Amino acid sequence: MPEVSAAAVKALREKTNLPMMDCKKALEASGGDESQAIENLRKAGKQLMAGRTDRETSSGRIAIYLDAAKNVGSMIELRCESAPVANNEEFVALASNLAKQLAIGPGAKTAEELWKQKSPSGSGRTLEEEKDDLANKIREVFNLARHVRFDGTSGGYVHHNAASGVLIEVEGNSPETVKDIAMHTAAMRPAAVSKEELDPALVEKEREILSAAAKKEGKSDNIIAKMVEGRLRNFYSERVLLEQPFVKDDKKTVGQLAKEAGLKIKKVVHWELGK
Repeated sequence: MPEVSAAAVKALREKTNLPMMDCKKALEASGGDESQAIENLRKAGKQLMAGRTDRETSSGRIAIYLDAAKNVGSMIELRCESAPVANNEEFVALASNLAKQLAIGPGAKTAEELWKQKSPSGSGRTLEEEKDDLANKIREVFNLARHVRFDGTSGGYVHHNAASGVLIEVEGNSPETVKDIAMHTAAMRPAAVSKEELDPALVEKEREILSAAAKKEGKSDNIIAKMVEGRLRNFYSERVLLEQPFVKDDKKTVGQLAKEAGLKIKKVVHWELGK
């Protein structure tokens, strides 16, 4: 077995951030070839992590990428095992690279398709190779839990802790208003964009409850019908985005805000980490 200098081991350690003994063994096995040693370490790390895929990934972060010139937006949820790793600089960069590639690349139906694509970081590696190298350093399982892309004018918002994110596709052009609506969505958690999108069974159940309450008040049938429709407005204002009072100005609804800005909201996706 060829002799490996301490300087070579130290240099490999600095490049990979892996244990000194692992670096020494990899260099010895490669005959001192650093590039081959790095590849050996990557393969060994991948084998190690393959045996840990059943670990719970309860932490992580949500990231978005918006490209106004290309009229495209994306959002991803990248999961890991612990909160400190979720805030690790390299993990944050990996999440950002995933969101950017999903937006500017050919798209991806599955997580596997996205991992196989080249990273937009300019490293020359695939996103999967970047993930494997980082997982080998940190020794935690990473999981791309969800991803979505809108091929249209988009806006969005990610909460400061990256645990909540909203992506919106619109017709029109008012980026600040779209961001405001995304922030509103994150705070108020509407169940649907419009009344038409609400589950009809849920609406009918509420109508029955309101009708029964009105009958107990001794109202006539024609009055009951008007009362129910009036009280349903409160029901909608709690659950429907366009009917909700805007959080920054409750004198107008989100629907009125969008109309004033010349916007039509087409799609809304709201994720909360792990939910």
